[in-house]
Amino acid sequence: MEHMLLLFIFFIPILGLSNGTETEQDFTWHLKKIPQIVRERTFSLDSPKFEAKTKLELNSVCGIECQRKLPVPSSSDLKDLLSYETVFENGTRTLTEVNVLGAVLDPAGNTTTRRSLRKKRQIYGTDSRFSIYDKRFMTNFPFNTAVKVSTGCSGILISPKHVLTAAHCLHNGKDYVKGSKRLRVGLMKTKSRGNGRKRKGAKRSRREVSMAKEDPKVATEQSQQSKGDRKRQRRPGRKQGTSDGMPSFQWTRVKSTHIPKGWFKGVSGDIALDYDYAVLELKRPHKRKYMELGISPTIKMMPGSMIHFSGFDNDRSGQLVYRFCSISDESNDLFYQYCDAEPGSTGSGIYLRLKEPNKKKWKRKIIAVYSGHQWVDINGEQQDYNVAVRITPLKYAQICFWIHGNDGNCTQG
Repeated sequence: MEHMLLLFIFFIPILGLSNGTETEQDFTWHLKKIPQIVRERTFSLDSPKFEAKTKLELNSVCGIECQRKLPVPSSSDLKDLLSYETVFENGTRTLTEVNVLGAVLDPAGNTTTRRSLRKKRQIYGTDSRFSIYDKRFMTNFPFNTAVKVSTGCSGILISPKHVLTAAHCLHNGKDYVKGSKRLRVGLMKTKSRGNGRKRKGAKRSRREVSMAKEDPKVATEQSQQSKGDRKRQRRPGRKQGTSDGMPSFQWTRVKSTHIPKGWFKGVSGDIALDYDYAVLELKRPHKRKYMELGISPTIKMMPGSMIHFSGFDNDRSGQLVYRFCSISDESNDLFYQYCDAEPGSTGSGIYLRLKEPNKKKWKRKIIAVYSGHQWVDINGEQQDYNVAVRITPLKYAQICFWIHGNDGNCTQG
């Protein structure tokens, strides 16, 4: 039943509903001119302490009412907000100041579109998430673009060497979180024929010993996976397929991380949810298919106002979890929605499928980063949403700059 539903979701023609009648809509990726991010200077900073605790739910952030009151950022503001810190695997840190050219500032400010409200929960009503067990889905696009970050979040592959995730998975606004100094990314793989089983008394590899010293959490997780596999092999009466849907991970070191200054307290006054995104550069490239970035369209330009994302929710340990839902509200920088999700899925890439210009082919692109379950201010009261950071032309320019190191490949998106 689950397989049939997934096939239904991913392969039927997309239709729009108008007055109860099905009519084909022109849902297309419209190319937009992208502002230029120009590097001005880079200088060294003191090494971070790496003492902050990972916090997967943020309180008292600028919500829907607050967003409406935000002034339009000036060119000087943008230069400050889009300058960025880079932390390298040896613990050193730099700050890069940038200039922003060709940015089109919206005179309407950070307006929002209001839709329906729902109850206060991270799981809203019936749990509509799907655990992906079948390796035919798990190891193929788009599900295989989901990755696990060693600080407890999810992310998505956006190039052969880069992962997009949430900034709060690495930094709490004041300091980098514990474990982010020796950051690793877990790429899904199906278990080998031997299910990772080792001969009795076999020595651990130098890589495993190094991992145990630098990041006990990741090493323990891998050890428990291996022990679990051996136990399952000793039970011949156990049903076939109970372990097939549990992904194992190929852990890869992170060479460097980039976080926009807009995320840091003191730059934007408080934590600015608009800038809750980060890019991780892997030490070694992977050979998997990744998902391209796209400029986030407005709700009315999305089929059914629907978004999709996959991650590793903590309440479904070891499982890849997929969900889809429609957006409830939007501002210029954020999506407010009620996709069922739990901590662990934060940092996932949110995507949708639209037609390529002048082609009949449909293509999935990342349009937002899932920031998680947040309390936001609405009419003077705190209400909860699951919030995502939209990839605007400015954010597209910055992330593209981080991937390529220049703006030559980032003129249109």
